[in-house]
Amino acid sequence: MDAAGFRELWGDFEPIGRSPEGGYLRYSWTETDLECRNWFRAQAEKRNLEVETDRNGNLYAWWGDRHAGDAVLTGSHFDSVPHGGAYDGPLGIVSAFLAVDELRASGAKRRHPIGIVAFSEEEGGRFGVPCVGTRLMTGALDADRARDLTDSDGVTLAEAMDSLNADPSVLGPDPERLRQIGVFVELHIEQGRALDAEDAPVGVATAIWPHGRWRFTFTGEANHAGTTRLPDRSDPMLTAAFMILAARKEARLAGGVATVGRIESDPGAANVIAGKVHAWLDARAPDEAVLNAILEGIESKVSERAGRDGTQVGSRAESETPVVEFDAALRDRIASLLGGVPVLPTGAGHDAGVVSAHVPTAMLFVRNRTGISHAPSETADDEDCAAGVDALAAVLRELAC
Repeated sequence: MDAAGFRELWGDFEPIGRSPEGGYLRYSWTETDLECRNWFRAQAEKRNLEVETDRNGNLYAWWGDRHAGDAVLTGSHFDSVPHGGAYDGPLGIVSAFLAVDELRASGAKRRHPIGIVAFSEEEGGRFGVPCVGTRLMTGALDADRARDLTDSDGVTLAEAMDSLNADPSVLGPDPERLRQIGVFVELHIEQGRALDAEDAPVGVATAIWPHGRWRFTFTGEANHAGTTRLPDRSDPMLTAAFMILAARKEARLAGGVATVGRIESDPGAANVIAGKVHAWLDARAPDEAVLNAILEGIESKVSERAGRDGTQVGSRAESETPVVEFDAALRDRIASLLGGVPVLPTGAGHDAGVVSAHVPTAMLFVRNRTGISHAPSETADDEDCAAGVDALAAVLRELAC
């Protein structure tokens, strides 16, 4: 695969969902998502691959009969965070089609079926919970809870699926499909600069840090911003602001990361002291003990601060993912096959992390020279992406041919 060959197919997909304000708005179960799915179907049909959608909205293209068992699955997701980058997710799908092209052009003979997958709602950018498609498939997310998830406009996941003629009543575990998958390999842009430091276009993942999202709710007393004396206020925004600073400090001291990237106030008027504030904490760490220490430190300090502010605070987990150690034998086999490429952990969550609890799973990373991800300036060189296609093709050949 040369850079021009990669650019041709990538350029065909890349404009879908691009926002005039910058980055991409590829939310699941929207017209943009349908456009992505139609692009996927067109590419599959062009290659005479069988296309299907499972009960959880995950989309597949099959080279060979999946019912034969021990299928080799590869792919990623289409959906983005708000105004996210172009590569996070779709790179793995475009690369999968190109890798299959390489195998077929070389006359490779399959021993196992090969599937290309686009998993649904990986980012949680619309409905708040990440990896919905894989969590439902594996039984890690209750179907009733999934149907009731709402976006910022109050639209439920069930309603969104209905709008695109998908049936939300069939959501749920899919053990038969999991049994048919022998191995899963996800290619993804690196979300960091470790490969650039190693001067390597491709690497292999070792593990995913434990991570989660927690919703904090701060309650005070709504009042007039101009007439209420400072000593008389019960302002939950102060407690929320303290939590944001405390999260940064606790993470720094413990050796993890913590971020508040979303905050909402009620009633949300500039001249009103808020009565309630919601803040979403994303926290990640090298191991679960460190992650727990960060959370405990935040909760202890915020509780003390709420007492001084005259407010109340509560929190609940919206998603929690323990450390994911990818299959060591598969990881080492792939790293050796690719000539001893770097192996590295990641702090980012992926569908591969969910699937790995049920199927031997590996991840390939493609170099990101800037290290920027989840932002409009996320990018990868065409040459590195072409190297990623070659690496994925070599892995598929090793596992399926």
